[in-house]
Amino acid sequence: MEQKEMIPHLFRTEYSKIVSVLSKWVGFENIEIAEDIASDTFLLATETWGIKGLPENPAAWLYVVAKNRAKDHLKRNSTFSEKIIPAIQQNTGGLNEIDIDLSDKNIIDSQLQMMFAICHPSIPAEAQIGLSLRILCGFGIEEIADAFLTNKETINKRLFRAKEKLRAGKVKLELPPAAEMDKRLETVLTTLYLLFNEGYYSLSQNVTIRKDLCLEAMRLTFLLLENATTNKPKVNALLAVMCFHASRFEARTSADGESILYEDQDTSLWNDGLIKQGEVYLNRASEGNELSKYHLEAAIAHQHTNKSHSPEKWENILQLYNRLLLIEYSPAAALNRAYAVARADGKLIAIRDAEKLNLVKNHLYYLLLEYLYTGIDDEQAIAHLKTAFKLAKSTTDKDHITNRINKIKK
Repeated sequence: MEQKEMIPHLFRTEYSKIVSVLSKWVGFENIEIAEDIASDTFLLATETWGIKGLPENPAAWLYVVAKNRAKDHLKRNSTFSEKIIPAIQQNTGGLNEIDIDLSDKNIIDSQLQMMFAICHPSIPAEAQIGLSLRILCGFGIEEIADAFLTNKETINKRLFRAKEKLRAGKVKLELPPAAEMDKRLETVLTTLYLLFNEGYYSLSQNVTIRKDLCLEAMRLTFLLLENATTNKPKVNALLAVMCFHASRFEARTSADGESILYEDQDTSLWNDGLIKQGEVYLNRASEGNELSKYHLEAAIAHQHTNKSHSPEKWENILQLYNRLLLIEYSPAAALNRAYAVARADGKLIAIRDAEKLNLVKNHLYYLLLEYLYTGIDDEQAIAHLKTAFKLAKSTTDKDHITNRINKIKK
């Protein structure tokens, strides 16, 4: 890998590790210091490697520099002198014995603890996702802004407010006690689920960003499985959901970025390896007696990897959606259930169910109605598409809707 490719790659993979370990060392309340040291480390790498070339082990080089910069910062910074050094000395017995643990175990533990800190219920889900992308996934501010279809200033303000709230709440970098684990883990899983969806259903036209969002959500979920405390059936179920959905990623959009309906997807583009891996996690999720929404979503997603379009398949999916909606209602699940009704019982019955939803502010609702009315009442189908066009936010969606209108008119 060339230097121009190596720096961005290492930033994505190592930045979060360095920030997590340093934040654990200096305290979450000083996370900006950890971020500054990590950023300075990568800046020095860019300058030094440009002159001297890549070191033999670039990642190890980064860790050594980050460790040294952190110690230098500790010695000269007044905040460290007044607040942090006494605490470190108390724990280590003296400044000369201070060291930063960059072992694989501490890196993994620090990232896991950081995940629980960032996914604290005191801050909104949107901020949790933004902090996860920045601190745990090494995304740049511009990349996060692209993912959220907003600007850098908005993202910076959102992240600043979230950090201030966590600081005010004195949130620590530590795993929750056993009595709180299930509740806190649920928040973490929700964040990872939303992070994956941000990529899988993203309105961003940057395909690379969308894929990276999904991959990072999967990596962080796998991190939970590597720790005995957080390796729970529902975590396996969530990773199964992600594997099954990700297996169809390449088939969901055309070369020009237009969405391809499920029934029109080229199944040869589905990733059989991810499907098999998802089945492994789904089997592991069956341990115990808990049936979470992730179990049901995994079962639904698994059914979607079945290349058959038999009525039995769609009846199974419909029944799974019925159970899912009883556990937790969501507009997306309700819309998907209506589609399953159309495939299992016909469009006329599905129209009746869909119109009861009355999701008049959701452009996907009108896209569903267009699908249901096409071939039955094409004028009504076009009317729904025109409403969907008004509600759609991205250029890609608007282009897709325009193409659908032209196709029906032909």
